[in-house]
Amino acid sequence: MIDRIITFALQQRFLVIVFTILLIGVGVYSAKRLPIDAFPDVTNIQVQIITRAEGMAPTEVERLVSFPIEVTMTGLPKVAQVRSLSKIGLSVVTVVFEDDVDIYFARQLVFERLQGAKENLPPGVDPEMGPISTGLGEIYQYVVEGDGYSPMELRTIQDWVIRPILRTVPGVTDVNSFGGLVKQYQVLIDPAKLISHNLTLREVFEAVEKNNANAGGNFIEHNSEQYIVRGLGLVKTTEDLRNIIITSHDGTPIYVKDVADVTVGPEIRQGAVTKDGEGEVVTGITLMLKGASGREVVTKVKEKVEEIQKSLPPGVTIKPFYDRTDLVKRAIRTVTKALEEGAIFIFLVLLLFLGNFRSALIVGAVLPLSALFTFIMMGWFNLSANLMSLGGLAIGIGMLVDGAVVMVENVYRHLEENPEARENIVHTVLEAAKEVGRPIVFGISIIIVVFLPLFTLQGIEGKMFSPMAFTVSFALLGSLIFSLTVIPILCTFLLGEGRSRFTNISFFNKLGRLFESLSNRIITSLKNFYIPILKKALGRRKLVVGGAVAALVLSLSLFPFIGTEFLPQLNEGSIAIQAFRLPSISLTESLEVSGQIERALIKFPEVETVVSKTGRAEIASDPMGVEISDIIVNLKPQSDWKTAKTNEELAQKMREELSLIPGVAYSFSQPIALRVDELISGVKAQIAIKLFGEDMDVLKNKADEIREIVSKIKGVEDLNVERVSGLQYLQIDIDRSQIARYGINVSDIQEIVETAIGGKVATEVFEGQRRFGALVRFPQDVRKDVNTIKNILVSAPNGARIPLEQLARVYLEEGPAQISRENGQRRIVIECNVSGRDIGGFVAEAQKKIAAQVQLPPGYFIDWGGQFENQQRAMARLYIVVPLVILLIFILLFSTFNSLKNALLIIMNIPFAVIGGILALFISGLYLSVSASVGFIALFGVAVLNGVVMVSYFNQLRREGVPLEEAIIRGAELRLRPVLMTALVASLGLIPMLLATGPGSEIQKPLATVVIGGLISSTILTLIVLPTIYGWFEKKEVEF
Repeated sequence: MIDRIITFALQQRFLVIVFTILLIGVGVYSAKRLPIDAFPDVTNIQVQIITRAEGMAPTEVERLVSFPIEVTMTGLPKVAQVRSLSKIGLSVVTVVFEDDVDIYFARQLVFERLQGAKENLPPGVDPEMGPISTGLGEIYQYVVEGDGYSPMELRTIQDWVIRPILRTVPGVTDVNSFGGLVKQYQVLIDPAKLISHNLTLREVFEAVEKNNANAGGNFIEHNSEQYIVRGLGLVKTTEDLRNIIITSHDGTPIYVKDVADVTVGPEIRQGAVTKDGEGEVVTGITLMLKGASGREVVTKVKEKVEEIQKSLPPGVTIKPFYDRTDLVKRAIRTVTKALEEGAIFIFLVLLLFLGNFRSALIVGAVLPLSALFTFIMMGWFNLSANLMSLGGLAIGIGMLVDGAVVMVENVYRHLEENPEARENIVHTVLEAAKEVGRPIVFGISIIIVVFLPLFTLQGIEGKMFSPMAFTVSFALLGSLIFSLTVIPILCTFLLGEGRSRFTNISFFNKLGRLFESLSNRIITSLKNFYIPILKKALGRRKLVVGGAVAALVLSLSLFPFIGTEFLPQLNEGSIAIQAFRLPSISLTESLEVSGQIERALIKFPEVETVVSKTGRAEIASDPMGVEISDIIVNLKPQSDWKTAKTNEELAQKMREELSLIPGVAYSFSQPIALRVDELISGVKAQIAIKLFGEDMDVLKNKADEIREIVSKIKGVEDLNVERVSGLQYLQIDIDRSQIARYGINVSDIQEIVETAIGGKVATEVFEGQRRFGALVRFPQDVRKDVNTIKNILVSAPNGARIPLEQLARVYLEEGPAQISRENGQRRIVIECNVSGRDIGGFVAEAQKKIAAQVQLPPGYFIDWGGQFENQQRAMARLYIVVPLVILLIFILLFSTFNSLKNALLIIMNIPFAVIGGILALFISGLYLSVSASVGFIALFGVAVLNGVVMVSYFNQLRREGVPLEEAIIRGAELRLRPVLMTALVASLGLIPMLLATGPGSEIQKPLATVVIGGLISSTILTLIVLPTIYGWFEKKEVEF
């Protein structure tokens, strides 16, 4: 089969060249059409159910809203987790599905179940599904500014001009408005005037509710025409509201204006945005549709913003403060730069070792062709171009040329040994290609098999590394195809009898001879250095093998001293800070504290802008209370930094500065990381200690105990306990015996609480296409504190007016601020970040101390979440899959060599390769992460390939009758160049990745470190130890 492919390619050279040109065109087209983003979208498949339950306390929201919805969702197919958060007037239930479920099918399932759940919810409570977005969805955020415009006017422009237009952009699922004041018509009823006119609150509310509608009277025919009949009664202005008739006494109408002031005011809000310590602003958050291209959507959004800008009122402008495009460009540049520099290094290695410019050019052609093939396959499999998928190319760039190197070197050797063969170049290339065709297919297949474990990863690590596994497999498959087809054809054209026109030019002729001479000197010097060492090693087999085993044992003994973590923190170029205050704080005071924080941060010369989002936005997909702020700190380019050199150092100095503001706790992260962590696990930190149980007081007390223990562990940062209590409740406890004396119902009291104190929307006022609520409530001075509320009068059926304090006990009490649930149980989270040490070691120490010092009641238990949970899951899977893959490689080796001894000999290269990888991690101070583990996996492939190259040639010489020792020395000498080339191109191709500093380089660095370090040890041991052990394994006589 392999021989037929090579024969067909050389017999149909023109056809193959045409197909190659076609592939180049399709590849370039595919590359331009690939979705581009900074990182893979690691958010799980989830549907958020957001339910507003105005005025309800967290306990009521949990009992009446969250729990019924949870119960309804638990029976859905392929549901992995159901969690909920119940806060004042808001329930957010998150239904997480398994990764193979289509998001639209998941939403359909949830929607169907929601229809049944609505029957069990309180009247007027209507659950809605959140937008189809992800942790990478907040791609473009902006401020609406305008001198002379009030916050209400700017918010109205945002809601009714900017937002509707931006939602039409393809790839935008919604635009979340945040900050400013939402316009509202307010009917503020004077209780004294109600008494004087002998009216009740209910009568005023019903009058406003019923006197704002149009009616259709169908149509009538008049003569030969048809008239549409309409009754026009919509309220258009505040004057219309004032002139609504409530009732009439003795023929005298009583209007709304007789008992109430009608004004335009702001809606009650639970969130606001401030910027740069200069006060409140109005913002918009553009949410990208799941699966869309980040760069493409942002580009279209910015084009649409320019159009919108022209239609805005004079002086109103849209100014972005967060633009994903910058991060996308920097992340893509990080990996493309590594690819470009790696390709240059590889070409230089090929040139120096092959000593022939045309041979190096032929081998180098595999790189762009394989990349274009990869782009075609990425488009076919709907993969986006991002840091990780393109990183697969960067990892495999050194491996892509392996097949071509073997092919070209063999062809070149045939031509050098028999110069007359150039006269019949096609035949010579065909014979040479057939000799190495099978080893090429086998070698590249082994490397592809090595990457199989990456396809088995789940969760975040699966979404992060599976694009890498796909692209490196595509690229290797492409390199295999081209090595068997295009490379032999190029050899016939460039290595044949006809000389290249470039060699006729004196400069190129001299340059070619220079490289050939240099290559010969390098190879000769290496052989002169290597062969004596090998001969000595063969004479001291026990010492050499013992030394190698000792090195392996020594490296393994260092393993416990290498810390562990899930993944290195990606540098997004911005900092996200969460600020936590006491739950009882008011929004006004919270905004004042936010201003102090912003003014402290803006002093840093590294900071460009600071934007604080306090509380929750209109679409409450991130349901924070007013005591929490998400602060986005946009940083200047790192070249302009003065205070610090690294993100960690800058964050530490910011912590020191912010510690001067009393009563606030902080957690440092980055915008995307913060959002992704929250969406995936419901926790915005690296480590989450989840304490499950029933009683909120017990949970809080035990959480405080755990917090005290964790606070003393080295490396802890941003330690915070979920604030589940401390909120002040003004309780109105109705006395049923008292209301019975006056004939008053509970509903009458609740009407006062809900409408007079809280405010209730009676109707909507239309202004063209815009609509605004009309709220009925008492004025501020009647409901401003406990005493005024006690004195509110309640109407009895006999007309008497009784103070509220005679019908109910009105008092202040501390209660829950929020209630979190997960998989049907209440939970509280102790969260923290880790700095200056590895996460695995930190968690191990924390687990030991908590188990020894915290006694949990029956029914209460601890679960560890966050990045530690992801790390444990990934490592557990790799511990199973990697040995299975090694077994599969062993089977492939055995089937190729038909020798158990040869297969074992080559497999032994894997543990020896580990030596350098472990030492490299230990010396560099990097931790063992999933990224480093992927480096070990990639390392196994190259190590095995080098072993195959060496042992194959030993066996060939032995079959030719060469004595064992001579076969080993001669084979090692002849295979020195390909072994060194394979190792050098694989390692030097990763040097740019090792030295990179751009966004995303953090996750590539451990991988490159392991591969480079491992290749050094693997190559040395392949050249010295493997021939030595081969001499033990083989008999001295030739067996036929």
